[in-house]
Amino acid sequence: MKRLLLAALLVLSGCGLDVNSALPYEVLPGSIKPDQALQGVEITVGSKDFTENILLGYMAEMALSAAGADVIDLTDLKGSQTARQALVNAEVDVTWEYTGTGWINYQGNELPVPGGEQAQYDAIKKADLEKFGIEWLAYSPLNDQYAFAVTEAYGEQHGLRSTSDMAAFLTQNPDQAVFCLETEFTSRQDGFPAAQRVYGFPTTEVKNFGIGTIYSAIAGGTCPVGEVFTTDGRIAAQKLRVLEDDKKAFPQYNVAPTVRAEFLKRYPQIRGPLEQVSAALTNEQMIELCRQVDVDGKDAGMVARDWMVSKGFISTA
Repeated sequence: MKRLLLAALLVLSGCGLDVNSALPYEVLPGSIKPDQALQGVEITVGSKDFTENILLGYMAEMALSAAGADVIDLTDLKGSQTARQALVNAEVDVTWEYTGTGWINYQGNELPVPGGEQAQYDAIKKADLEKFGIEWLAYSPLNDQYAFAVTEAYGEQHGLRSTSDMAAFLTQNPDQAVFCLETEFTSRQDGFPAAQRVYGFPTTEVKNFGIGTIYSAIAGGTCPVGEVFTTDGRIAAQKLRVLEDDKKAFPQYNVAPTVRAEFLKRYPQIRGPLEQVSAALTNEQMIELCRQVDVDGKDAGMVARDWMVSKGFISTA
């Protein structure tokens, strides 16, 4: 049944992977050792369709493979809702999720949880288990937040350092209120609507792009302002200035492995390998890994594997 569900999901998502897609990289144990309880256990790992989450998906696959599991690769599912429903519906077993995304988009809340990273994590962990039977493992220091960005030259010309600066400038210059945004960010409640509600800036025009093309669109002058992920390596490559979210419109977005509670109860041994990887991640490291993929053109799986080897989690032949 699970393979039939996976086949249907692949058709809908258009991700192009075969149902039996195995991990395409040879992985040997390092500090993550084989666990007899995971030998031969089939675990399907999914991810969303942007570079950081794909990298995280590969890292999870390699960690679980080193621990002895038979991993099925289902990275690059199209959109947050597709990846989430795949987990809830037992079409995948492990995904990486962001605390703010879970709280706003999946739980239906309008406002972030006050009190910082731990408070946001505690709230989504409790709510997701109670409502959807989803367990959040320990969250990572990696906190990939939404932000607006402009070119360094444009920011310097108009004195833009924060989103409040941007809002004041656009109110006085509404002809400049043209935004490059990805489609999902335009409508999701923790995205553009949240920023408009908190900062009250005008919107003259929204141009929708894939997240990978927004950076060059901002740099090329297609839009004065655009949406970025703060851990994206293309920010520095395109010489963009990230505007501080000074009024905290966007939630915390610490990333954590998520699994169904019933699956974790059957295979509690997956917690250790996944949480080892989670604890080792930082914003600075992810910026560099994303840069290697999106700027240097390296293969995401190879970049993830090299990082896992550098941390000693796995080894290669």
